[in-house]
Parts: sequence; C-alpha cells; structure tokens
Amino acid sequence: MSEEKMEFNAEEEMETGIILTDEDGNEVEFDLLDNVEYEGNSYLIMLPADDNDDGNVVIMLLEEGETEDDDTLLTVTDEKLLDEVYAIFKENNKDFFDFED
Repeated sequence: MSEEKMEFNAEEEMETGIILTDEDGNEVEFDLLDNVEYEGNSYLIMLPADDNDDGNVVIMLLEEGETEDDDTLLTVTDEKLLDEVYAIFKENNKDFFDFED
C-alpha cells in the first residue's frame, strides 16, 4: 500500500481551512469538516476548497509528530477503513450536513 504524505502546518490553518503541501510542493486548500477518532487513530475529514469540487470528502490519517509542526497527514487507501471512518463522520454530523447515499 503506497501512502502519500502531505505536510500539515498548523500555522497555516484558517478558521476551518487547512493548506496542505503535497510531495511536489503544490499548495492545496481544504475545509476541515471534522476530526474522527477510530481505533486509536485520528482521521481528518476535509472537503477541497476548490469551487470545481464534486462534493466528495477527503479522509487522511493524522500522524502526530513530536510537536504540532511535525504532524503529517497520510493518504488512506483502504476502502473498508475509509467506509468505517466515513460512517462515523456521517453519524456524528447527521444534524449538520445532508448526506446522499
């Protein structure tokens, strides 16, 4: 399983937005929707801030470093894990979002 690492810089956080830098040095802006705890790990549920977005969320594993500046986000490729984390997100936020099944 290959994992894409993206640098997570807490200083670049906005109210509910996060700017991530990918492996190629490109900055990508996301709206942070939730932080879901599952099986001892933290998963950030984000929506790309790009206006051309299709409405699909991005779920990334938060790998905590020694300091907040050392935190890293890892791409989750396990479909079963993604479904389980997304189900928790939907349950926790059913009063705030309209979900399409």
